[in-house]
Amino acid sequence: MNARFYQNLTSIALIALIFLCLAWEAWLAPLRPGGSWLTLKAVVLLAPLFGILRGKRYTYKWLSLLIQLYLLEGLTRASSDHGLSQWLAVGETLLAIVVFAGAVMFIRSTRISGQK
Repeated sequence: MNARFYQNLTSIALIALIFLCLAWEAWLAPLRPGGSWLTLKAVVLLAPLFGILRGKRYTYKWLSLLIQLYLLEGLTRASSDHGLSQWLAVGETLLAIVVFAGAVMFIRSTRISGQK
């Protein structure tokens, strides 16, 4: 597969994760009725979005580290929450895995041959 495929995969998964985090913490299953400050976790994901859309290799590198926090939160809440929140956490986990895998594969596919 080429770098463009991984860029599109990562971009779509990242945008979906942003919307999932916003909807989850604002309307679908917030920690507190009326919304939660956890909606700010979606704002954090806006920082790498434009670099990802533009194919900036450096952004993919640091996103692969940042996204692990979302994976950790998703796994934690998938095992501790119940009902809709648990399913949203499973969705967050799956999207975080796709973002991570897409970012790593983009980095690998854009590596200059001979560079380690």
